[in-house]
Amino acid sequence: MADVYHAGEHLVQARAGLLEQARSASRTIRGQIPGVAREFLEQQVTLVIGAADDRGRVWASLLTGPRGFIKVSGSAAIDVAALPSPGDPLHARLTAPAGAPFQVGMIAIEPATRRRMRMNGRARPAPGGFRVELDQVYSNCPKYLTKRHPVPAGQPVEPGPVTTAGHLSEAQRALISRADTFFVATADREGDADASHRGGNPGFVEVTSPTTLRWPDYRGNAMFCTLGNIEASPAAGLIFPDWQTGGCLQLTGVAATDWDPGHAAAVPGAERMVEFTVHHVVEITGASPLRWTGAEYSRFNPPASARERLLDAGYQA
Repeated sequence: MADVYHAGEHLVQARAGLLEQARSASRTIRGQIPGVAREFLEQQVTLVIGAADDRGRVWASLLTGPRGFIKVSGSAAIDVAALPSPGDPLHARLTAPAGAPFQVGMIAIEPATRRRMRMNGRARPAPGGFRVELDQVYSNCPKYLTKRHPVPAGQPVEPGPVTTAGHLSEAQRALISRADTFFVATADREGDADASHRGGNPGFVEVTSPTTLRWPDYRGNAMFCTLGNIEASPAAGLIFPDWQTGGCLQLTGVAATDWDPGHAAAVPGAERMVEFTVHHVVEITGASPLRWTGAEYSRFNPPASARERLLDAGYQA
């Protein structure tokens, strides 16, 4: 079987002592869309994409549409009938005149059922959207995924003002500090992109300054696609959806894995830590027409704060 991992992924797998587990997990990576995945994809109302802009900065974006806005074409391609709003950093890339295809990573996620599927491939703009010829397709386990249901806004919603900056405002820091979900986009040295989910109890992402974040890397599937890409190329993009207002906070910068066991030991459930330095911030009000019901946190989530740790141990305030 051909090796589906690149050198950065192998390095991280070896350092984590999980080469055998990674080898076993690689059997789930396909080059085509299974039949059951076709039905799943065409029922989704959201799609997260990750890619580099024309300056090489990596971003994550959130697309929404009615059921069927993602169409499976053949066994190894999808057509997406949606585009990021004009203020989104990936809008220009996805609406550029036809040219050479560019790499994208995607994750289709259904929070109501805690199901998700990741896809990587080569995108080319198309009328009203884009087409992706797929290279890799695989499912992920539902650990750390917060359960919530989509609700239409009730009236037509247009994207609102776009705010840009080189650091996080106080309100943006507060949004991140209470987040239970975000998505991270990365790419390897060849530019092959990936989009992944990160979840936990509110507070699992720590804002350490207006330009720095850190979060725990919990036990996962041993593939280390995200950390492997960071090992190869530190450029990364994050997106924090505001599930109540439809807003989206997008960050681009660089990430690094902190392998210090003492730092990980101080955070419940952490196998290692990831540190992110913010280079640029984009916030779009009303980027999504969807609103979502309240959160039901995964039973696999480790406690994220000192108070939570006490409650988890059986103490009462």
